[in-house]
Amino acid sequence: MKYAINAAQAPDAYGSCSQGTTAGRFVYTSGQLPVAPDGEAIVGTTVATQTSRVIDIIEEILAEVGCSLSDVAQTTVYLAHIEDFDAMDQVFAKRFTQPAPSRSVVAVSALPLGALVEMDCVACR
Repeated sequence: MKYAINAAQAPDAYGSCSQGTTAGRFVYTSGQLPVAPDGEAIVGTTVATQTSRVIDIIEEILAEVGCSLSDVAQTTVYLAHIEDFDAMDQVFAKRFTQPAPSRSVVAVSALPLGALVEMDCVACR
């Protein structure tokens, strides 16, 4: 059975999706944008600041179902500019403990609200 996650500390989902869902032991977060708590404005102008904000939001969603970043098994990162990979990776390495989750990084032509980064993940509880 699938359940929606509605973390009060995280911004509402952008578009017609849930912040995340659970299915059995798995937790799936939707792609998270680096938005302010009110969900209206992008936080920061650098990929490092935006990556940190995205991970903060993911952390709040996971906490709602008793998980943490250490439970994340897989992530997908979407970058507006592949040249930002190293800056994103530095923040990622500081925030995710070893063993680090598997990760795919995809360069895209644009992200909603003009964001530089978006990230989703799968965690296992």
